[in-house]
Amino acid sequence: MTHRTRIKICGLTRAEDIAAAVAAGADAVGFVFYPQSPRFIQARQAAALIAQLPPFIAPVGLFVNASAEEVAGVLQHAPLAMLQFHGDETPEQCAAIAAAQGVRRPFMRAARIGAATQPEDLLKCELAYRLASPFFSALLLDTLVDSYGGSGKVFDWSVIPEELASRVVLSGGLNAANITDAVRLVRPHAVDVSSGVESAKGIKDGAKINAFIEAVRAADRQAKAI
Repeated sequence: MTHRTRIKICGLTRAEDIAAAVAAGADAVGFVFYPQSPRFIQARQAAALIAQLPPFIAPVGLFVNASAEEVAGVLQHAPLAMLQFHGDETPEQCAAIAAAQGVRRPFMRAARIGAATQPEDLLKCELAYRLASPFFSALLLDTLVDSYGGSGKVFDWSVIPEELASRVVLSGGLNAANITDAVRLVRPHAVDVSSGVESAKGIKDGAKINAFIEAVRAADRQAKAI
């Protein structure tokens, strides 16, 4: 059976951007609950946007070094399907936060890839989080920069071990121009894009979302033809 790469559009802040992501065929949408981010959104605002989603499109909440209480405060209003930890959280901290919620949710952990990162580092990282919690879902691979995500910079995809690639969410500087190659070369389970489909920080561009998703599907078709 041919794999269909799943697609998450992250950093959504407006109703029209939700509509564009849904119409284009996104599998998940992301909301940033990190106050220092230009894509930050309040929990009640996110809840209003999540209410627009049809069935089977997953709302994901991105947190950076948040406490269990802060995550719970967001979940009181926004019915997230998954948590995404994008800061410096340890396996134990992620496990504790996920377990502390009334309705326990799966979580992804962002692994930021730098020049010194080795393939075995990623395998050890995934194993540590998997052993720490039954709610761990996947590593999201992003580029190591001074800030937490949304840099628009690509890392060296060759550092991703072949045995890990099919389980990861690939992120970091992706856009319509490079995503076909990224999917063709890495063959990740899913991809995550934010700045690559924006007209300005926090403002998505419907045409860019369409182009990005079509480029992912082009890579899937190429894989099927091989």
